[in-house]
Amino acid sequence: MATPTAPRRIWLTGATSGIGEALAKRLLHDGHRVALTARRRDALEALAAPFENALVVPADVTDHASVRAAGAQIEAIFGGLDLALLNAGTCEYLDARHFDVDLIERVLATNLHGTLYAVEAALPLLRLARDGHRRPQLAAVSSASAYFPLPRAEAYGASKAAISYFLASLRLDLAAEGIDVSIIHPGFVRTPLTERNDFPMPMRVEVDEAVDAILRGLEKRALDIHFPRRFTWLVKLAGILPPVLRHRLGRRLTRNADTEGSS
Repeated sequence: MATPTAPRRIWLTGATSGIGEALAKRLLHDGHRVALTARRRDALEALAAPFENALVVPADVTDHASVRAAGAQIEAIFGGLDLALLNAGTCEYLDARHFDVDLIERVLATNLHGTLYAVEAALPLLRLARDGHRRPQLAAVSSASAYFPLPRAEAYGASKAAISYFLASLRLDLAAEGIDVSIIHPGFVRTPLTERNDFPMPMRVEVDEAVDAILRGLEKRALDIHFPRRFTWLVKLAGILPPVLRHRLGRRLTRNADTEGSS
């Protein structure tokens, strides 16, 4: 496991559950100044209580004004950001037989719009951190589902694929400003969110393994941080198959889901 050796000013969203909570504890334990964002102040305060280097910044990432206010609070106290680590996200699966636009909008509001609002708030703070020594860094959590379309993942996969494309494009424009961009594509990780899944999750890893992989990738400033590699390489390869083969593979997954009572 590797983490940046010099203390950094970090904004972490989605900090009170799953990968976000584990990242928060690791980063705070390693001495970084971390602004912790989630909706519930009480959960944030409980997480921050053991650490003098934690800053509690409650915000609802689906509320544009709330995220802007969070950015202003961080600027007032930190004076800038060395790393914005945008982790907030949700997942709901769509049953195409009962098409639910409200479900899709909920997922897009958190995963895509929430990330965009946080990027808008973070970029001025990252620009303030450019001092010629270490380039500031923007990172966000997408998903391995962005590589390959999966049954019932229309909303979730579309939101994550949009994040991946957006950040890959933004990376090109921010390079001249000296701001690095990393995109994180996890496979299945054991978290409260994935515990709700009603289907097999191949090669699922524990949250500490996910944290190790993310921090190693951030330290290397990897463009694409994906794990577990034995799973994500398979998904990447599936994603570059000819369309007819991708469709056949996706249909096999759907038929298996129908047969096994899972998705």
